Amino acid sequence: MADTVLQSLALKVAATAFDDFPQATIRKAKQHVLDTFGVAVAGSASAETRMVLAASGVSAANGSSLIWGTPLFADARTAALVNGVSAHALELDDSGGCDHSGAVVLPAVVAALGEVTRPVHGKEFLKSVLIGYEVGRRVLEAAGGYETHNGLGWHSTGTCGAFGAAAAVGTLIGFDAQRIASALGLACSFSGGTWAFVHDGSPAKKLHAGRAAEGGFLAAHLAASGFVGPGDVFDKSAWGSFFQAFCRGEGDPAMLVHGFGENWRIERCSIKPHATCRGTHSAIDAIDKLLGDQELASQDIAAITVDMSGFQFGMCGGKVLTSRAQAQMSLPYAIAARLQYGKVSLAELEERAWRDLSIDRWLQRMDVRIDPAMSDEAEPAVALATSDGRHVKTTVDFPLGSPANPLSDDRLIGKFDELAGSALGREKANGLRDRVLTLDTCSDARELLEWLH
Repeated sequence: MADTVLQSLALKVAATAFDDFPQATIRKAKQHVLDTFGVAVAGSASAETRMVLAASGVSAANGSSLIWGTPLFADARTAALVNGVSAHALELDDSGGCDHSGAVVLPAVVAALGEVTRPVHGKEFLKSVLIGYEVGRRVLEAAGGYETHNGLGWHSTGTCGAFGAAAAVGTLIGFDAQRIASALGLACSFSGGTWAFVHDGSPAKKLHAGRAAEGGFLAAHLAASGFVGPGDVFDKSAWGSFFQAFCRGEGDPAMLVHGFGENWRIERCSIKPHATCRGTHSAIDAIDKLLGDQELASQDIAAITVDMSGFQFGMCGGKVLTSRAQAQMSLPYAIAARLQYGKVSLAELEERAWRDLSIDRWLQRMDVRIDPAMSDEAEPAVALATSDGRHVKTTVDFPLGSPANPLSDDRLIGKFDELAGSALGREKANGLRDRVLTLDTCSDARELLEWLH
């Protein structure tokens, strides 16, 4: 079967066994599942989710699939869409995969889980999640990586995420390599989403996770019904292939399969401690470090200078704040919120927080500049000038929550408890947490569905 890179990838996916994953990778997968559930059930109360529910006509228990964090049910495809939006709505979901893999893969897999009529061991469930992270990230790497692919204007959560969701659902259902190949080929038909939202604060970014989850779910179910996907979807030279259409004929399709199974891609993913774009986190941590190392308080700061790469500046360098979405994507706001409020949590994304006059005063003291010598992926350099004439500067290369600087277990679980507890209540949040953290010993992962509402 392995005549094309798509077929080679499908064979590797279909041949992967749960025992191929090291225990450390399984543990990290459970952490990402827990984190995604927490941010999603909290995100179910977001304005974005409410609008998507209204537009989808979901207002009661009409269907077999749960809308997490609510008493509502819908058909599985709609549930994948809505739960994907919820998972990404608060900008607290994980990053570093397709990019936001948890918000894409988990809603699709859970939607499929609700339709399965047999027990699904927790190991099967975790394997499907791990495969989703693997494929979504590999597509992004083959497309040139985050800076290259997103630099063209695509939002990789939507473009690459659909492939990850399709692979995850196909794995859960038990596809052979031929069906996996069809699901991936069809996923390209649901791939999309651009960075146009960044210019005016539109919340459209949240739709990209939901649409990728929905699209991957539907692609896999079409493949299950015998619908055949295009076999040349990853052929670099084929007109209409993913690389021709989304990457200007560039990219390296061989990266879809190179070293498959040697270094699992979920290990490259971050779990977010702050409720803003991941591109802002290094700057928040830099402020923490400078204040702590220099024994400074916010009131000691007279001016702030930030040097950023052109890519990072275009993504999150803006100071205009007219919506929560713009505040979430603004590095200057993240710094101002940290200095004014001492943290950058959900409370600091409320309108009263980013409209406060004190924030405007901080922004006026802040000079955000493009450094043309910086590579696209470089973290920003943050400098502070103090009222007594000192000048201090630092760059945090590995923000808190990244694989090289992970959240402690206590902080990870604390984040989940706060988010899930507010949406589900303490008893259900505790039950969900306990089941996620023991998924690899659970005889039927469908038990999760009882704790998500």
